[in-house]
Formats: sequence, C-alpha cells, structure tokens
Amino acid sequence: MEEPEHPTPFKSPPSSPPQRRQLCSHCDRPLPACLCYALPATPLPTKTKILIIRHPHESRHKLNTTPLISKTLLNATTISSRRLLPHHLPNQSPPAIYLFPPSPNASAVTLSQLKSSNLRNYETTPLLLIVFDATWKHAKEMVSASEGVLKGLALRVCLDGVDENVTGGSIYDNELVLRKEPFGGCVSTLEAVARCLGVIEPNGDEVQGVLIGVLREMVRLQAGFLKPLKPRPKMLKKSKHKEEDNYQLG
Repeated sequence: MEEPEHPTPFKSPPSSPPQRRQLCSHCDRPLPACLCYALPATPLPTKTKILIIRHPHESRHKLNTTPLISKTLLNATTISSRRLLPHHLPNQSPPAIYLFPPSPNASAVTLSQLKSSNLRNYETTPLLLIVFDATWKHAKEMVSASEGVLKGLALRVCLDGVDENVTGGSIYDNELVLRKEPFGGCVSTLEAVARCLGVIEPNGDEVQGVLIGVLREMVRLQAGFLKPLKPRPKMLKKSKHKEEDNYQLG
C-alpha cells in the first residue's frame, strides 16, 4: 500500500530586517531632526582647545550633545574612554582646566572666579579645556579614575550656581524635560562648554551664542518626537509621614 501523503508544513516568509533611519551625512542626525541649518557653515575657531572624554555608553544616547560640539567648534576633540590617560593630552599641553562640580574632597573654582584670575591671560598661551561627558554616576567614576593625570595638571572649574539642594537650571529642564539634571548648576555637556567658553574666549559671547542656539534647536526638534518626562514628585520620608499623621490625629 502506498503511504498517505503528508501535507507540506506552511512556512512563513522570512521577515525583512527593520530599516535603519536615514542619517544626514553632515550632522549625523536622523533626517527629520537634521540640524545643519543651525550649525555654522564652517566650524568656529577658538583659542581654547577642547578635549572631551566621552563615556562609551554615551555614543548610543540619542540626546548626546558632544557630536554637536565637534560640528560647531574647530578645536574640539572627542575621545571615547572611561578615564583620561596621559596619551590623550597634546604633546605640549597648555595650562588646563576641567569642568566638574566640587565635592567634599575637592574644591572647584567658579567661572566668575576664573574670569578674574591670572588664567585669563591666555592670548599668548591658550587653555586646554577638559570635559567629561557621561551620566553623573559615570562622570564621577571617570573623574575619580583620572585623578592621577589631573592632579597637578588641571584646575577644577564649575559653573556658577551649583547647589545640590536646587533642581533645574539647564535648558533641558527649563524648556523641555528631556534629561533630568541632578541639581542646580548641572547642565548638558554642550551647555557647560558654551558657558565656559563664554568666559575664557576673547569673542566668548559669540561662541556661546552659537552653541546655545544649536542646543535650543535640538531641544525644539526633539520635542516633536519625544514624550516629555514628567518629574517624579519628591517622596516624603517615613518620619515626616508619621509626624503629619500624628499632627492630623491630634
């Protein structure tokens, strides 16, 4: 007897891989969020050399502002690393500063104090500005791991108005809640560089204005694609809850 024919199992057609978003060849951003119109036709020259140490994880973040710095400023260099290493520095390193808020173990000079210090005589000897680009948790780890190189090389500088008891203050917080900064005086990498160059560059107002303009346009464009994050309400400690309950019962 002939064996009964078994029906051929149905095979679904192979699924096509998801299409990648088309990127602008100049600003490297998705075409719907292209920022070429906001970037200068040619990168702006600065006397200050900017060295950005970017945590590897930041390269995957859609709101990372470091690429915009490199597209806007001629003398900006970005290195992907978890810490600053000696070979990252120029051969003849000029006087250096690095941006980071103060800590209990390390004080920092504010931009206002820097403005009136001797470091501002950079017309003959330009400054090297070192910036760590990462989440605040990773940035603390990066600065700690880089202390051996930073010690004796660079002065720690922070923005005016750093206050751990105050939230907000950045363009992200004020104009659209995209990335929440931990406390007052903490801003995006691009905004921090802009504010610093606004103080130490001869044409600082112009350079700062261009950088902030690019950042504002990025925030405006992202507003159309991202749902703003609602700040979480601050939770009261249990002790405060008990005090309020006792007060209400009394």
